[in-house]
Amino acid sequence: MASAELQGKYQKLAQEYSKLRAQNQVLKKGVVDEQANSAALKEQLKMKDQSLRKLQQEMDSLTFRNLQLAKRVELLQDELALSEPRGKKNKKSGESSSHLSQEQKSVFDEDLQKKIEENERLHIQFFEADEQHKHVEAELRSRLAALETEAAQHQAVVDGLTRKYMETIEKLQNDKAKLEVKSQTLEKEAKECRLRTEECQLQLKNLHEDLSGRLEESLLIISEKVPFNDTKYDQYNALNVPLHNRRHQLKLRDIARQALAFVQDLVTALLNFHTYTEQRIQIFPVDSAIDTISPLNQKFSQYLHENASYVRPLEEGMLHLFESITEDTVTVLETTVKLKTFSEHLASYVCFLRKILPYQLKSLEEECESSLCTSVLRARNLELSQDMKKMTAVFEKLQTYMTLLALPSTEPDGLLRTNYGSVLTNVGAALHGFQDVMKDISKHYSQKATIEHELPTATQKLITTNDCILSSVVALTNAAGKIASFFSNNVDHFVASLSYGPKTASGFISPHSAECMLQYKRKAAAYLKAVRKPLVESVPYEEALANRRVLLSSTESREGLAQQVQQSLEKISKLEQEKEHWMLEAQLAKIKLEKENQRIADKLKSASSGQLVGPAQENAVVSHATGQEEAAAKAVSEPIQSTSLIGILTRTSDSKVPDVESREDLIKNHYMARVVELTSQLQLADSKSVHFYSECRALSKRLALAEKSKEALAEEMKLASQNISRLQDELTTTKRSYEDQLSMMSDHLCSMNETLSKQREEIDTLKMSSKVGEREILKRTRVDSLQIAAW
Repeated sequence: MASAELQGKYQKLAQEYSKLRAQNQVLKKGVVDEQANSAALKEQLKMKDQSLRKLQQEMDSLTFRNLQLAKRVELLQDELALSEPRGKKNKKSGESSSHLSQEQKSVFDEDLQKKIEENERLHIQFFEADEQHKHVEAELRSRLAALETEAAQHQAVVDGLTRKYMETIEKLQNDKAKLEVKSQTLEKEAKECRLRTEECQLQLKNLHEDLSGRLEESLLIISEKVPFNDTKYDQYNALNVPLHNRRHQLKLRDIARQALAFVQDLVTALLNFHTYTEQRIQIFPVDSAIDTISPLNQKFSQYLHENASYVRPLEEGMLHLFESITEDTVTVLETTVKLKTFSEHLASYVCFLRKILPYQLKSLEEECESSLCTSVLRARNLELSQDMKKMTAVFEKLQTYMTLLALPSTEPDGLLRTNYGSVLTNVGAALHGFQDVMKDISKHYSQKATIEHELPTATQKLITTNDCILSSVVALTNAAGKIASFFSNNVDHFVASLSYGPKTASGFISPHSAECMLQYKRKAAAYLKAVRKPLVESVPYEEALANRRVLLSSTESREGLAQQVQQSLEKISKLEQEKEHWMLEAQLAKIKLEKENQRIADKLKSASSGQLVGPAQENAVVSHATGQEEAAAKAVSEPIQSTSLIGILTRTSDSKVPDVESREDLIKNHYMARVVELTSQLQLADSKSVHFYSECRALSKRLALAEKSKEALAEEMKLASQNISRLQDELTTTKRSYEDQLSMMSDHLCSMNETLSKQREEIDTLKMSSKVGEREILKRTRVDSLQIAAW
C-alpha cells in the first residue's frame, strides 16, 4: 500500500513538474518579448528626449530673439515720440524729411509684422510639440509601469515555482524518512507476529486438549443423565417453563392498569350519554309531563334504560383482565383467558347498539317530521343519524378484532401467529376511526344544540339536557382519543411481546399447554421457595456460654419467676373484680342521680304552683332553707374520706344528713377527676399502641424488603443456572471455533510473510526510485534557477 501511494505521489509530482516546465517556457518567451519591447521603448524615449531638447533650445533662441525685437520696438517708439514735437516746430522745413521717415516707418512696420507672425507661428509649433511630447511621455510612462508590474508578477511566479520545488523536495525527503521508519516498524511487527503465532499455537494445543477432555466428560454426562431432548419437539418444548421476565410482566401490568383507567372513563361517558339521551327523549319533541310520547320513543326509552346492564360489564371484564396479569404469570395471548370474557361483554354491548340503532334513527326522523324542526335542524339530524351508523360500525369492527385476539386462548387454530401483528394494527386503526367519529358527533350535536336553544319553544329542561349530552359526548371524544393514542404508543410493545414464550420454539402450541406450563411454573416456584427457606439464626457458641454463666449466676430461679407470675395474675383478678364492683356502683349512682333530678323537678313544679301563698309562709320556708344550709355547711365541714383502687371519695358522716346538691357536686367532681385521669391513661396507652404499631409496620416493611431481596436472589440463582448451561453449550462450540481460528491463523501467517516480502521489495524499489527522482528534481531545479538568474 505504501509503495502504491508513493508511486502515485511521484506520478502526480512528475505531471505537475511537466506542466510547470511548459508554463516556464511560455513565461520565458513572454519575458524576452517584454524585455525587447522595453528596450525599443527606451530608445524611442531617448530620441524623443533629444528632439525635446532641440525644440527647447530653439524655443530659448526664439524667446531671446523676441526679447531683442521687443527692445528694438520700444526704442523705435521712443524715437517716434521724440520726433513728433520736433516735427511740429519744423513742419514746414521738414516736409521733405517726413516723407522719408514715413517710408522708413512703413518698412519697419512690415518687418515688425513679419516678425510677429513668425513669432506667433513658432509659439504654435512649440505648444503643439510640447503637448505631443507630454502625451507620448504619459503613454510611455503608463506602458513602462504595466511592463514593470508584469515583470514583478513573472518574478513572483518564478519565486513561487522555486519555493514549490523546494517544498516538494523536502516533502519527498520526509516521506522517505517515514517510509524507512515504517519499514523498520513492519519488521518489528513481523517478528512480534511470529512470536505470537508460536504462543497461540501452544495455547491452542492446550485448549484443544482441555476441550477434548471436557467434551468427553460432557458427552458421558449427557448420555448418562439426559433421557431425551424435550426441546427437539414443539409439543414437549411448549411445556417447558420459559425464562421469567419480571420487567416484561411489570410493563404489561402497568399497561393494563392504564387501559383499565381509560376503559373506566369510557364506560362512565357511555353511561352518561345513554342516560341523558333517554332524558331527552322524554322531553323533546313532546314533553312526557304534558303529553304522551310516541310508542317508538317509549320503546327506545325502555331500551336505553337497560344500558347499564350492557356497559358496566365492560369495566368488570377489563378489571378481571388486569387482575389476571400478575408478576408471577407469563402473559401472552395463549394465557390471557380473561380476554375472552371481555370480548363477550363487548359483543353484548355491540348487540345492544345494533338493537337501539333503528329506534334512534326513527326517533331522529320523528324529530325532523315535527313542526318545530327547521331545515338546518333537519340537516343536522341527518348528519347525526349517519354518525350513529358509523359509531355502531366502529364498535362492530372493534368487537371483531377483540374476538380474533381472544381466539388463541380458546381455539389454537382460530388465528395464526403470523397474523397477530396485523390484527393489532387494525385495532389501532379502528380506535382512531372511533375517535374521528366521536369528533364528528360532538361537532354536529353542538350545532344541533345551538339551533334548538334558539327555538322559541325551547325549555330550560331541554337546554340543560342538551348541555349534559354535549358534555358526555366531549368526554367520549376525549376518552376515545386517549385510548387511541395509548394503543398506538404501545402497539410496538404488544407486537414484540408476542414472541415471548418457550426457548427455541415458535410459541405455545395450545391453551392447554400454556395452562400446564403455568402449573409447572407454580410448582417450580413453590419448590424453590421451600428449598430456599432461610435457616433459623442460632446463637454463637461464645455468646451462649456467656448467657449460661449469667443464668447460673443469677439469683432468680424458675420457681421465683413462677411465683411472681402467679402474684401478678392474682392482682390482675382482684383489679378486675374491683373494676366490676365500681362499674355497678357507678350505675347505681347514675340511677340515684336520675331519681334526685326527678324529685327536684317535682319540687320546682310544686313551688311554682304555690307562689300565691302569703309572706308568712315564705318567711317560714326561707328560715327552713337557711337552717338546712347551715346543717349542710356543718356536714361539709366534717368530711370523711374513703380510699379504694378507683380513687379517693370524700363523704360526710352518717350522723348528719348532707345536702343533696352538695353531695351531687362532690360525686360529680370526683367522677370528673377520675374521668380526666382515665383519659390521660387512655391517651398514654394510645400513644404506646401507636408506637408499637409503627414498630410493627417498620418490621413488616423490613419483612417485605427481605422477601423482595429473596426473590431477587432467586432470580439471580436462575440466571446463574442459565449462564452455567449457556457456558456448557459454548464449551462445545469453542473447540470448533479454535480449530477454525488455528487454520485461519496459519493461512494469515503465510499471507503476512508473503506481504512482508513484497513490502520489502517495494520499499527497496521505492528507495531507488526516490533517489533517482530526487537527483532529477535537483538537476531540474538547478537548471531552472540558472535560467531564472540569467533572465
